[in-house]
Amino acid sequence: MPLPHHLIDPAGATPAEAQPHSIPPMTTTMPVERRGALQADKWEGTMGTIITREKHRKTAIIVGVLFIIGDIAGVLSYLVTGGLLDGPDALTKIAANQDQLVLGALLVLVMGFALAMVPVVMFPVFKKYNEVLALGCVVFRGALETVGYMATAGTWLLLVELSREHAAAASGAPHFQTLSALLVSAQSSITAHFTSIAFCLGSLMFYYLFYQSRLIPRWLSIWGLAGAVLYLAAPLLDLFGHGFGLLMAPLAVAEIVLAVWLIVRGLDSPAPKGSPA
Repeated sequence: MPLPHHLIDPAGATPAEAQPHSIPPMTTTMPVERRGALQADKWEGTMGTIITREKHRKTAIIVGVLFIIGDIAGVLSYLVTGGLLDGPDALTKIAANQDQLVLGALLVLVMGFALAMVPVVMFPVFKKYNEVLALGCVVFRGALETVGYMATAGTWLLLVELSREHAAAASGAPHFQTLSALLVSAQSSITAHFTSIAFCLGSLMFYYLFYQSRLIPRWLSIWGLAGAVLYLAAPLLDLFGHGFGLLMAPLAVAEIVLAVWLIVRGLDSPAPKGSPA
């Protein structure tokens, strides 16, 4: 049956033929707001990385300088006080060189405070990997080690006062010599045992955190760990009357190398959190 006249297109095509179905093209354009948010996130991530690197660079320089200050102060304290505390006539030598022992005590305090600040400065970085070990490092290599150095400096200052009393007293007073020998022995025991053991335990945590985080080369972290074990053996063997002072050398050299490395090269890019050690 022919279609009604009003349904026929003038060109002779039916409505279905004149207006074919068309599928609108799919658009993949991201909304402007979403695109801007992604760009902002990317920019913030880039800036965050740059800021973190700058903070790590400053931290590395500060730690390296603290190491050098502590090491120099420690060596100078040894040179300044060398021989003053040895022998039965220690009080006589101290009385004649009081300023040297006072200066040595001040240098010991400088060494102690400088080295104690190392784990404190590194704590914000280390706690991202193991907060318990980072805190233990602050306690053992920071607080307890500093207490030992303060005890050493305090003992030396007491010896200065004792030497003055000895010089003012009648000659031949044996109790002054006995007391001075006791103080020197106590100071040596504190330095050789308490301070050294606390330092070694803190160093084991310190270098393990470096090993885990990979903030310094693995070879340097392993060197520090091995040196800390050898250093710990020295005071333990000394308790049984066996002196092996050379066992302390590897860690001492590792600390110097670490200080120079941190100042010159800084901290490496940290390992991702949760990555295997």
